[in-house]
Amino acid sequence: MSKVYVFDHPLIQHKVALMRKTETSVKDFRDLAREVAMLMGFEATRHLELEEVEIETPICKTTVNMLKGEDIAIVPILRAGLGFVDGMLELVPNAKVGHIGLYRDPETHEPVEYYCKLPKDIEKREIFVVDPMLATGGSAVAAVDFIKRRGGKKITFMCLIAAPEGIEVLQKAHPDVDIYVAAKDECLNENAYIVPGLGDAGDRLYGTK
Repeated sequence: MSKVYVFDHPLIQHKVALMRKTETSVKDFRDLAREVAMLMGFEATRHLELEEVEIETPICKTTVNMLKGEDIAIVPILRAGLGFVDGMLELVPNAKVGHIGLYRDPETHEPVEYYCKLPKDIEKREIFVVDPMLATGGSAVAAVDFIKRRGGKKITFMCLIAAPEGIEVLQKAHPDVDIYVAAKDECLNENAYIVPGLGDAGDRLYGTK
C-alpha cells in the first residue's frame, strides 16, 4: 500500500490557513500556492537518487553528491494543478512539464478527459502529479491511469488539501503511488466538496467565480 505523508511543518500549515480564508485575494492565493508547492517539493523529492561527482572548488578538487539525473516530469491536472507548477520548477528548473485536462461532471462527479500531453520519454522519468484538491479521488485516479497507459511508472501525487475519501480511493486504485498532502480535512459534503476546504481552487487561482 502506498504511503500518505501529511505535512505538519508550521510554515506549510500557516500558508494553507491563509489560503482557506475567504478574503484572501487571487494574487495572494496564487503566491501561496507556489510557496506551498515549493515547501512540499523539498520533502516529496527526498527519495531522488544521488551520485558522487568530482568537481573543483576555488580551493581544491573534491567529491560531492549531485542528482543522478534530472529526469523529472511535473504533470498538473488542469486547470488548478497549474498553481503548483511554478513552485516545483523553482526546485527542479530542468523538469519537463506535461498536462492532463479533466473536468468533473456536475451530476455524476466523475472525471471526464479532454486533454493529455506528456513528455515523450515519460517512462524514464520520476513523475509528480499535482492538483490542489484530492476530493472524491476520481480525477487523481484517472490522471494516474492515463500516465501509466503511456508508460509512466514512478509516480508521486501531491496535493494541497485531501479528503479521507479521496485518499482511500487513490490508494485502492494505485497502491504504488505515494501521496503528499499539506492538510487532511474532515470529509466531503453532499456536493463532493472538501469540508472545511477552501472552495474551488481553480476559481480562486484565476478569479473565475
